[in-house]
Amino acid sequence: MLELIGHGDFMNNITALILASGEGKGMKSRKSGLTHRICGKALIEWVYCAVTGAGIEDVAVVAGQKADEIIDCMKDRVDYITLQEELGTGHAVMQAEKYFNNYNGMVFILYGDTPLLAQDTILKTIEEHIRQKNIATVVTAQVDNPEGYRRIKRDSGGNVPGIVEHSDASGTETGIVEIDSGIYLFSSRELFESLNNISNNNNRGEFSLTDVLTLMKENGMKVGALRMQNPEEALGVNDKVQLCRVTEILRKRILRRHMLAGVTIMDANTTYIDEEVEIGSDTIIYPGTILEGKTRIGEDCTVGPDTRLVNAIVGNNSAIYNSVVTDSAIGDEASIGPFAYIRPESRIGDKVKIGDFVEIKKSVIGSRAKIPHLAYIGDSEVGENTNIACGVITVNYNGRIKSKTIIGNNAFVGCNVNLIAPVKVNDNSFIAAGSTITEDVPENALSIARCRQVNKEDWIIKKGMQRK
Repeated sequence: MLELIGHGDFMNNITALILASGEGKGMKSRKSGLTHRICGKALIEWVYCAVTGAGIEDVAVVAGQKADEIIDCMKDRVDYITLQEELGTGHAVMQAEKYFNNYNGMVFILYGDTPLLAQDTILKTIEEHIRQKNIATVVTAQVDNPEGYRRIKRDSGGNVPGIVEHSDASGTETGIVEIDSGIYLFSSRELFESLNNISNNNNRGEFSLTDVLTLMKENGMKVGALRMQNPEEALGVNDKVQLCRVTEILRKRILRRHMLAGVTIMDANTTYIDEEVEIGSDTIIYPGTILEGKTRIGEDCTVGPDTRLVNAIVGNNSAIYNSVVTDSAIGDEASIGPFAYIRPESRIGDKVKIGDFVEIKKSVIGSRAKIPHLAYIGDSEVGENTNIACGVITVNYNGRIKSKTIIGNNAFVGCNVNLIAPVKVNDNSFIAAGSTITEDVPENALSIARCRQVNKEDWIIKKGMQRK
């Protein structure tokens, strides 16, 4: 950890300014490019988390086109400066001057489309800026192919006398492999003073933030540079190809972190885990598994193959095979699947068996209950040690409203039973196969509900049940 961390005065005197303007045409999408998600987070959220993870609490976003989507994504976590027109990076920062309002600290400027930026790089930049007493510090990267990037020119003292646009590079400048990442740390007073003195007299008619650096050098201000150790951090996302490349890098980082923490991942090439997922040690993840959102999996579990968990909570020693679980909780030593579907707001108890082609929706399943195959349990409560046989359906919807089914402890529901909600099956009861249950079943009772077919003429018309 860097020496300056722990000195709260430094971090309290830094504001991060995330540039979220630009049309993002390369993404070929109706959505803002910065709201596209990678491993569970929008691009701009990755940058925000790096900034706040480094200890910078004051964060503002400069948003241009599709600002409403940026605001909907980030909500009240940041402050906003919105642009009426977009005339370059320098112009975007100019519009933030009123926000800073005589602020005399440091301004960390970042782009919202650089999700690989590490908080450690931010911390090192702050340390370098303070130690070298820079007015501006440029974060750079050394790359194998600098094509299309601005080149960093350094003098013999390591200072930055200039930044050369790729199109303007000539002679030896084309061979420079240190490039400008677009990430800068400025002393605020000098930044805004210099911004007021740059022009947009160029082919693009834009105000460029790099012109501020040139002007500072001309006025004798110290401009330094810090080269990031991992050049991948400089990668931006301007199209879907770059989105895929960055996703793969982040995905491998996440998988590596889990494996180092004791999780066994059988095939890293076919396993996808979001950033906020938590997995206990000695859990095995089989191929084709997708873990999304805030999923939490305990220790000694088996997940997969071909399984998707979204915001799921799974206890210890449970197994989930070829199944989908969304926004639900599963207890310890449970067995789910294959081909089960656990829909939102369900709670599955300890040692429960949910077998093949079983769908659970918004229901509570008690400990040691068994639903082995081909059943639909919706809007229900199932007690402990209860057995639900093949083909059982809780009929929770009458075309207008959904109603609840309650099944007690130690009950047995035979094959091909329909439970017409609202209905209650009490403890220790038994329902014969093929029954359609419309009334409550008493405790310790055997219920048989098989009768000849009855047709009620014009019932649909009389009840107004026509489907329109």
